[in-house]
Amino acid sequence: MQLGFTFSFLLATVLLALSPNVEAAPVKRAGIVTLPLKRIHQARNDVHPFMLLQQHINRGLKRYARMTGREAPSDLELRAHIHKRMYIPATGPGSRKPAVDKRFNRSGVSHISEPVTTLVNNAATKGGKGKNRNKNAAAGTGATNALKGTLAPAGNPTADNSLGLDIEANDVGYIATVQMGTPPRDFKLLMDSGSADLWVGGENCQSEDGGDCGNHVFLGSGSSSSFVDTKQQFQVTYGSGAVAGDIITDDINVAGLDLKAHKFGVATQETVDFSSNQTPFDGLMGLAQSTLSQQQTLTPVEALSKNGLIQDAITSYKISRLADGKNDGEITFGGLDQTKFDANTLVTFDNVNKQGFWEGAMTVSVNGQDLGLKGRTAILDTGTTLVIAPAADATAVHQAIPGAKSDGQGGFTIPCTTTASVALTFGGQTFDINPQDLLFVPVDQNDLQGDCVSGISSGNIGGDAEWLVGDVFLKNAYFSTDVTKNQISLAKLV
Repeated sequence: MQLGFTFSFLLATVLLALSPNVEAAPVKRAGIVTLPLKRIHQARNDVHPFMLLQQHINRGLKRYARMTGREAPSDLELRAHIHKRMYIPATGPGSRKPAVDKRFNRSGVSHISEPVTTLVNNAATKGGKGKNRNKNAAAGTGATNALKGTLAPAGNPTADNSLGLDIEANDVGYIATVQMGTPPRDFKLLMDSGSADLWVGGENCQSEDGGDCGNHVFLGSGSSSSFVDTKQQFQVTYGSGAVAGDIITDDINVAGLDLKAHKFGVATQETVDFSSNQTPFDGLMGLAQSTLSQQQTLTPVEALSKNGLIQDAITSYKISRLADGKNDGEITFGGLDQTKFDANTLVTFDNVNKQGFWEGAMTVSVNGQDLGLKGRTAILDTGTTLVIAPAADATAVHQAIPGAKSDGQGGFTIPCTTTASVALTFGGQTFDINPQDLLFVPVDQNDLQGDCVSGISSGNIGGDAEWLVGDVFLKNAYFSTDVTKNQISLAKLV
């Protein structure tokens, strides 16, 4: 099958792809803290779905390589993936033009001008926000809502010591608000289970494009009397986007719990993925294990536990989706919110990752049929949108979904009307992925009865048994991590 798009639309896509693209009050109870996560709506329908998919695959591949300790694909390879998608007929499935229209060129785009080539080179690892975010996807029943560009704030948290998660229209970008500095000010932070560093922009922050770091909230000695620069440096690179700066100490407050002189980073340099005015957060809170920390310091949840402010170094996530209309997402520190899940379905299993990510053994089934994929593991990552599977596994999954087709480049389409049930099993408990979460973005946003780009894509980086499992799955389970016991828990939502 060939998937095409017009040169004019592609040109607009590449140009726009480079533009990178709270708050319920905390409730306190000794031992557990929960933060509300806000979903930021920043819908766009100006990027072709397959270019958008490739950008997400590229970010996932880089992130996956970092997680598994393998060599990441080079920028040249990533750019080649983007270029390859440009050499596709301008009409037919996936194009914005009907098949009766004349193609720009019989063999697709015949050449790429130098300015466009330059932009594509930059677009290979950008287009969205810095981490593995995508602000542009709209799928299934949420497609119309995603195009409205509205914000769905979280409702009041249901647990003590809780703050809700506000969520983006396409069910990515889970953001909580914490206080930093003296006097304390609000900072919006992306919650990320796949990294282990906390940082916000510094008062002297500069963007890679030569300007400042946008209309964000910044931290420094000019705004905080408790700010102390340790004169040490740090640098963190994500699936896309990177920051570098100074390690400092300052007071932070997480849902009413005070950490005095906590050590973390302020960025003095940010790529445009983070510095853009369109990036809806001021920094990032990594919640993997601190063995991953580039700053070589405790994560906030570990520091809260060490200081006796919570019972255990546990972080729990309830990620909601807009289509449900509940807006009840939360992140909880120190325990689990018992109101969010069915206790009879709770399973706890060992973390098999030796580096500090959260990874567990799993099996895969489609429509109740086990696919026979043995020895598979999955890194569970709230900072990744898609599910990235080894090529053979991704093919096996889609072969079991009626109407699914490969695009020949690592992506797949499935009918937007699919009722297929893809399920992952951890610890003996099976968790179904809601069919609407499999629908990453419609091929044609005006035709929700046609094909949609699948939320499961392929990407091999030296391993044939490891998956990177992001929000496509995590919206369907209550997810909890325990640093002390080095264990992961999952449960079915209620």
